[in-house]
Amino acid sequence: MSSQYERELKYILEADPATLAKVTKTCSVEEKEKYASISKKPFIVVRAAGSLGVDLVALRGDIAFLIEVKASIEDTLHFSSVSGKLQLQAMKMHAECTKTKTLPIYAFRLKGFRGDSWRLFSLDVQGLEGRAGVVQKRLPKLDSSKKGSFIMRWSEGFSLSEFIAYLCR
Repeated sequence: MSSQYERELKYILEADPATLAKVTKTCSVEEKEKYASISKKPFIVVRAAGSLGVDLVALRGDIAFLIEVKASIEDTLHFSSVSGKLQLQAMKMHAECTKTKTLPIYAFRLKGFRGDSWRLFSLDVQGLEGRAGVVQKRLPKLDSSKKGSFIMRWSEGFSLSEFIAYLCR
């Protein structure tokens, strides 16, 4: 099911006109304008094969990042659920991004939301350089429970329309 949302985000970042029209149908005029700015500076986006903890790789001349896509009708995702699989996946992504100095992004799609339904987060990876480091500082980090498991609260994320506007200015 989440592959549908992986494709949606892929096509948004690639500036596919049909996808942009569809996802902005219930957005405000301001959000639509921000989404439309991706047309000036689109990405090449590759879907990652297998369960590597990464769904998409977005590339452009000035920045590249890895994206893990999550979708839910619930506005909070606890990484400790599903036998800790999400937590292990996030820890692996953190380790790989730390080793390679790559920006990790979690994209959370809230199902059934009218308006900009995407929110973005990052993991706290040290040593990112250049634009990746600047972008990571703007993105909220995943929260942690008392036991150390990650928690992603949609309402605390950075909207995709704002992210696109920031990257395309």
